[in-house]
Amino acid sequence: MPELSQESERGRAVLPWGAAEVTGPSMVPTLHHGDRLLVRWGGRVRPGDVVVLRHPFQQDLLVVKRAKERRGGGWWVLGDNAYAGGDSTDYGVVPEELVLGRVRFRYRPPASGRRSPLALARWAVCAVRPVFAERSVSRRLRAR
Repeated sequence: MPELSQESERGRAVLPWGAAEVTGPSMVPTLHHGDRLLVRWGGRVRPGDVVVLRHPFQQDLLVVKRAKERRGGGWWVLGDNAYAGGDSTDYGVVPEELVLGRVRFRYRPPASGRRSPLALARWAVCAVRPVFAERSVSRRLRAR
């Protein structure tokens, strides 16, 4: 389950934007272990958005998941990697007040040992990317 560094929690009260670091495989292929995130704290959440939330049973643990749909006063959240678990299939609907913010960008630090100019150029092209909502999924959920 992607756990975020606690450093991101400290700056949340002061600034509307903050940084976080992903650990774990549950959001692969969208996010990978070691990715850095730019989070909009308190941002409006829509179905399909990648969000940062407090774990419902361990509220000192911050996780990142995709908000699939609104259900009964909260959000049904799932990881993009169906085999990793640790989402609403395990703990049910996440109350609205536990959803802290919306992920806007991800940054992948350069891999160690890659020093060739071609490798650095490839990294520069794909290092920073926006994290988009999965709109096709949200439309399918609303159509049901």
